[in-house]
Amino acid sequence: MPLAIKLALSLAIILAATLIGRKWPSLAGLVAVMPLTGALVLVWIALDSHGDPRIMQQFTRGALWGLLPTTLFFLVAFLCFRKGLPLAMTMAASFSAWLVAALIHQWTLR
Repeated sequence: MPLAIKLALSLAIILAATLIGRKWPSLAGLVAVMPLTGALVLVWIALDSHGDPRIMQQFTRGALWGLLPTTLFFLVAFLCFRKGLPLAMTMAASFSAWLVAALIHQWTLR
């Protein structure tokens, strides 16, 4: 599948979540983390790998265990916002927590 189509569809999902967020922030949060994004990537990988089951299994295993660092990212962000921290500080703390968890993720899945 051409890169331009992949980019357009992926961008459409991000823009939809952003537009929804103007009126319904919690719904936008749900759209942003829904399996549609993962499913879209799964389709791109399947097309690029000609449906190689080994590659598909590795992707889904990584995605499944990748939920833990992502959950940690949002937990840290939620706690920072609850404490009234500014966006920049919240993002730094959240991405730091995610990065540590992602490095552990990659180390354990080797």
